[in-house]
Amino acid sequence: MPAAPARTARRTHRHRDAPDTAAAFRRLAVMPAGTGRDALRDEIVRAWMPVSARIARQFRNRGEDLADLEQVAHVGLVKAVRRYDPSAGPAFESYAVPTITGEIKRHFRDHMWDVHVPRRVQELRNRVRAARHELTRSLDERGPGVAEIAAHTGLTAGEVRTGLSALRSYRVLSLDAGLSGSGSGYSLLDTLGSPEPAYDRVVDRESVRDGLRELPERERRILYLRFFCGLTQRQIAGELGVSQMHVSRLLSRTCARVRQRVEAGRAA
Repeated sequence: MPAAPARTARRTHRHRDAPDTAAAFRRLAVMPAGTGRDALRDEIVRAWMPVSARIARQFRNRGEDLADLEQVAHVGLVKAVRRYDPSAGPAFESYAVPTITGEIKRHFRDHMWDVHVPRRVQELRNRVRAARHELTRSLDERGPGVAEIAAHTGLTAGEVRTGLSALRSYRVLSLDAGLSGSGSGYSLLDTLGSPEPAYDRVVDRESVRDGLRELPERERRILYLRFFCGLTQRQIAGELGVSQMHVSRLLSRTCARVRQRVEAGRAA
């Protein structure tokens, strides 16, 4: 009877950089709390850091520095090591990879949007973006319309439009960004209006209108000569036949009365 062929060793992990820490996890599960247990956990984390760094590299070129992504992935790895239960059955890699990937995706969701949008809208954006990528490859490189994306994803037309709008919310343009096709050095900032000082003057004049009406005729005339005709206090004194000091006191008192009237109206 021919001898049975030797069995090939069954791979425990799917990736070559995945270390064999099964025995370490079994020891960790029965060790009491203390420095020894912490040291063993740190040893396991260090052994799996190349794996978490590899997962982080899958998300590069998405607007985040790779070193920062690796730090986020290592945080996910630490969480996975702390929560993993070897008695549950699956190998640690099967538990760690989704945990690390989820930590990175949460980082993008919570910290990488220039304009904050609800999580539901972020999910719509991801589905619409994936559908556009798939349909563009299958529709002769032309971009799909709203109806085509809706049919592909099962979303409503309104949800697709919301997702398309969110595509422009992930990154915003600087006001110094040049206008496409202008060729003349104009930026987005050049298209924005500037404050109109005349509006403030209109508000100021309307605010003091009622207060001016309540003033005696002579005080209204002094204000008119000073602020509308541009006369000096000496010229006003000569116009009215009084001293310059008297004109100065009347101006101060009149302006104070008008100011009190305006402030009372704002507080009402």
